[in-house]
Amino acid sequence: MSVYPFIEAEKAEPEGNVAKACHLLEVSRSAYYEWSSGTPSARELSDAQLAEKVVDIFTKSRRTYGAPRITTTLAEEGIRVGRKRVARLMVLRGLAGRAKRRFKKTTIADPMAESSALDLIGRVFGPGVREVDTAWCGDVTYVRTWEGWLYLATVIDLERRRVVGFAMAEHMRTSLVCDALEMAITQRRPAPGLIFHADRGSQYTSRTFRKLLKEHHITQSLSRPGQCWDCDDALALLRPV
Repeated sequence: MSVYPFIEAEKAEPEGNVAKACHLLEVSRSAYYEWSSGTPSARELSDAQLAEKVVDIFTKSRRTYGAPRITTTLAEEGIRVGRKRVARLMVLRGLAGRAKRRFKKTTIADPMAESSALDLIGRVFGPGVREVDTAWCGDVTYVRTWEGWLYLATVIDLERRRVVGFAMAEHMRTSLVCDALEMAITQRRPAPGLIFHADRGSQYTSRTFRKLLKEHHITQSLSRPGQCWDCDDALALLRPV
């Protein structure tokens, strides 16, 4: 049974003392005033009732709000509740906000790199131009995983428009792109003369990577200086695997 009506009755008395009544009944004055204004206290809300409000706010945010922002929104509506409780209710209902993707620069040119490779692709990335396994394209991006942000190096066959090799790591050193290329070579076993196209990032212009290409009789092709999105156009053509 709620004690708030008793406090309300005490308040109506000529000499009524809300503070004293709240103290005697072991209720905070803020909780009483929330009740009297018609706004329920978070402690009075059951998990089911609070979850309805959480889901409503989450939906109105276009499924972008996480526990901190939902907690803030609830407070603005007069419902003060702990962030951990909101987070627990979100987990139980499979709700997860979408964090803004942080920009990470993946193309870092090496001004000291020595590479005379030309652009042998000329931004012609679509199918129907070449045979399978005669032209590959490589790029590095980053993805969000349960372990945090990881770098992903891919090798794409430009004719099949599918990934033929990939590697993932917490770094984007040369070994990352080498691992992706070696996976593609092992799986596809291309004939000599294959063209490998990439941007002018330091990983692809490094001596180690160029040596790997030479060992497998692969011809290097590099995008034009300052045109790192050349390879991004190839990624846009990917087919679902």
